[in-house]
Amino acid sequence: MSSTEHYSQRLRAREASLAQLDRWHARLGSARLAVGASFLFAVWLCFGRFTFAPAWLLVPVAAFVGLVLYHQRIRAQRARAHRAVEFYRAGIARMTDQWRGSGLTGEQFDVPHHIYASDLDLFGTGSLFELLCAARTPMGQAALAQWLLGPANLATIRERHACIADLRGRVDLREELAVAGEPAQITLHAETLVAWAGAPNLLDRAWIRWTAPLLAVLAVASLVAWGIAGVLYPLLAVLLVETAVAYFLKDAIRQAITAVESAYEDLKGLSLLLNRIEAEQFDAAPLRALVLKLSSHTQSASATFSRLAIIVNFVESRRNPLLAPLLLLVMYPLQAALAAERWRRAHGHIISSWLTVLGEFEALLSLCRYAYESPQDLFPEFIEGAATFRAADLGHPLIPAAARIHNDVDISDATRVLLVSGSNMSGKSTLLRTVGVNTVLAMAGAPVRAKRLQLTPLQVGASIRINDSLHEGSSRFYAEITRLRQLFEPAELPLLFLLDELLQGTNSADRRIGAHGVIRALIERGAIGLISTHDLALTHIDGLAAGALENVHFQDELIDGKLKFDFKLHPGIVTKSNGIELMRSIGLDV
Repeated sequence: MSSTEHYSQRLRAREASLAQLDRWHARLGSARLAVGASFLFAVWLCFGRFTFAPAWLLVPVAAFVGLVLYHQRIRAQRARAHRAVEFYRAGIARMTDQWRGSGLTGEQFDVPHHIYASDLDLFGTGSLFELLCAARTPMGQAALAQWLLGPANLATIRERHACIADLRGRVDLREELAVAGEPAQITLHAETLVAWAGAPNLLDRAWIRWTAPLLAVLAVASLVAWGIAGVLYPLLAVLLVETAVAYFLKDAIRQAITAVESAYEDLKGLSLLLNRIEAEQFDAAPLRALVLKLSSHTQSASATFSRLAIIVNFVESRRNPLLAPLLLLVMYPLQAALAAERWRRAHGHIISSWLTVLGEFEALLSLCRYAYESPQDLFPEFIEGAATFRAADLGHPLIPAAARIHNDVDISDATRVLLVSGSNMSGKSTLLRTVGVNTVLAMAGAPVRAKRLQLTPLQVGASIRINDSLHEGSSRFYAEITRLRQLFEPAELPLLFLLDELLQGTNSADRRIGAHGVIRALIERGAIGLISTHDLALTHIDGLAAGALENVHFQDELIDGKLKFDFKLHPGIVTKSNGIELMRSIGLDV
């Protein structure tokens, strides 16, 4: 069964379940109204002309409470079913190239002047991040973004391959992780939680720890004494002391609970995600090692976060106006703050590690989802030796299948650079982006859109989408040479450079001299790459070893005033230009 058929089959089952739960939801709503009406009727029977015993009122009250509790359960199941339906609909949309604008764009992770992020559409609407991201937490989203922004080492890539191979078929696990908990997206950031967990404990004093329960006991005792003996002064005295203590400790109490007091649902969601991960039995050793990190403390990560969620729920209750008169009486805010401080003291030092594990797991889930939904893609083969990129049927994963053209690209052995010539709109820039995006996927540990890809570990560097900046006061030429300087900065891996219309912002003589020098310098540093150009003067560069530069091109035809492109790569230099024909085709008199 194909991935699309599998998703479609599950979608039909989830839609049927949701329809049934919708019916139950409507019936229970009607039943609650009916029971409410029966309660009013019972009141009339008990206190009207008939003298039924008031105890009969307990029957509709009990029925109503039971219906409310059951209705809450049905609502929770209905919400999960709805999220499951959306899960499979979104998956089918991705597999049918209808996903653009429906996912997380990751724009908050875009790094200004990064050496390839904006050139290769890593973030934003219709971006690689939007296609890949299955993370529900900021930790998972940040981990995936970092994997895309920088290459991993070869050992890490192979571990990710093993993890993805293990996770790829676990559709049940991915569905359950997608629907667990109340918020679809958990917004509590790791930095906020870790900073709160590591903050100084301002309530860590012996007198505070025993004062809170003592005053609560004294307050309750004096309240009882007032009720029995009518003596009010002890209660007033205790309340006065409690008010003074609460005022003196208000800043410490606020520091202990403010950062997490509204995070109950997020913390409960984290607990449910961690609990589901802990319960899964994995085959891949790296995945088992990750899960082991979640249980390497006195309590499991899920149980620990669940306990914190309960504490936070108590903290939130202090804002209930119905409970306000009792809160001061039992020193409720201080008691809640002390409970939070006890949790921080016991677990604060380990939660950073747990959140890192969760982020890494969600990033792996994103890559494994992509692998499952793109069964035609495969893992690249990493080889040793001089910098190499050799691909068969390489395609761009962000271009819909109906419009995507695949090409072979070979930069290996003596060849160090492909110089791509061709007319406007013929596919030169798309080829550069195709090579770049697939290399980013390969170096992140993901499958690639190709029938075969062999490469050495590479660091991508691109100058494709370079523009002038009014805000920064720089011209396009200055922006481009600034990017080129970045490409010469030291890196651990050989560079794969992708240069579109190299140095087009200056005159032809300077451009030719500068481009020749840049290309020679890059090759001397062990780099390989592709350069697109309209300038046929760049198709031959002196000073390079024989065969180091290979010319390839895209062709086009003007038929009945319309340009036709096949977007297929051909050997050699382009032999014609479409500029004049294109201007004439739109009515310019040239």
